[in-house]
Amino acid sequence: QVQLVESGGGLVQAGGSLRLSCAASGLTFGSYTMGWFRQAPGKEREFVAAYSWSGGNTYYADSVKGRFIISRDNAKNTVYLQMNSLKPEDTAVYSCAANRLGGLGSRGNQYEHWGQGTQVTVSS
Repeated sequence: QVQLVESGGGLVQAGGSLRLSCAASGLTFGSYTMGWFRQAPGKEREFVAAYSWSGGNTYYADSVKGRFIISRDNAKNTVYLQMNSLKPEDTAVYSCAANRLGGLGSRGNQYEHWGQGTQVTVSS
């Protein structure tokens, strides 16, 4: 059974930083492109970042480029999202997702497995 468990969310002031983690189990982690998505209240889910299963390639939404960094540790079956220079508009539930042997997709329907999410709140 595949499980993705996010952690690291919380309340932070604007300009601050948070590091999210997503621990995966029940899958061959190294064969999955991993993505981060977020959903703010009353808004649709949006893509944040992705890390390819091969080649070390990354892809970011324009809204987070230069502020967020996605990384992964295949030995720990974990993907991370380092979030810097946070803004109130970054407030959302952040979820990780897994896409077996997939490209750097930004559409949710490209990912087969999802975590429950972790809340990030940025105060102004």
